[in-house]
Amino acid sequence: MFGKLGMPELVLIFAVALVIFGPSKLPEIGKSLGKSIKEFKKFSKEMKDDLSLEERETKDKDTVKVKEE
Repeated sequence: MFGKLGMPELVLIFAVALVIFGPSKLPEIGKSLGKSIKEFKKFSKEMKDDLSLEERETKDKDTVKVKEE
């Protein structure tokens, strides 16, 4: 999920976030980041499903045209 980010990099990112935002804001930021990631995944899944449906419909139309000829 994080690509080439290892444990040391994640610890460094967390430490920087802790310094910048403070310990009281981190849970809020984490929650909002989690919601954003969830929405992004949901949106990308919907787009993928829509494209798959459109592709199937196009194939069905092409099949009907070939059968009519």
